[in-house]
Amino acid sequence: MTKICIAVRICLICLGLACGTTLSTDRPVRAADEVRFNRDIRPILSDKCFLCHGPDASHREAELRFDVRESAVEDRGGYYVIAPGKPNDSEFMARITSDDSDVRMPPADSGKELTSAEIELLKMWIDQGAPYEDHWSFIPLSRPDVPAVGKSTWPKNDADRFLLGRFEAEGLQPAPDADRVTLARRLHFDLVGLPPQPEVISAFKNDKKPGAYERLVDDLLASPHFGERM
Repeated sequence: MTKICIAVRICLICLGLACGTTLSTDRPVRAADEVRFNRDIRPILSDKCFLCHGPDASHREAELRFDVRESAVEDRGGYYVIAPGKPNDSEFMARITSDDSDVRMPPADSGKELTSAEIELLKMWIDQGAPYEDHWSFIPLSRPDVPAVGKSTWPKNDADRFLLGRFEAEGLQPAPDADRVTLARRLHFDLVGLPPQPEVISAFKNDKKPGAYERLVDDLLASPHFGERM
């Protein structure tokens, strides 16, 4: 049980921080960045565009679908909504950057608005050929190459190497190891939803044998209160 839960937690961390995170909007998007449809573009289109140009025919406008590449890039009588490799020739870019509120997309009454970082990502995506990907759930799993990292003494396993590789790419450093009181509180809130009792913290702090953290995890997973808050 413990190994399964820990493995699931590691997978979620890696997916969220190493694989599934969009390009950071806290820094300018670089021209050298590779834009990936499922990671960077699909979330934007799904949130800002699919309501009127998605799979639901009852809400679809202009017979245009952004969830289907063939519809997004087709010749529409001398113009293209998305012209792969040519953002300046794409009606899509003209609409999302227009200063005219009657033309700009998403429309004002939708309550949606693209950020400048999202617009730059969409422009880069079109410039890179507007490639689409199947939904992630239909893409066969493959084992990724473990990234090489500079701070080779920090990782304890391959999951750490994926995390550190992303940290280093973003110019970040791992936080220092948490103290035992903090670890105990994090585990308790995460697994049972309540803070630890003082005696639990005291026992954990004084447990000097190897595997103290793993034993605390086992105790919480075996608790009848495990998962109640979920």
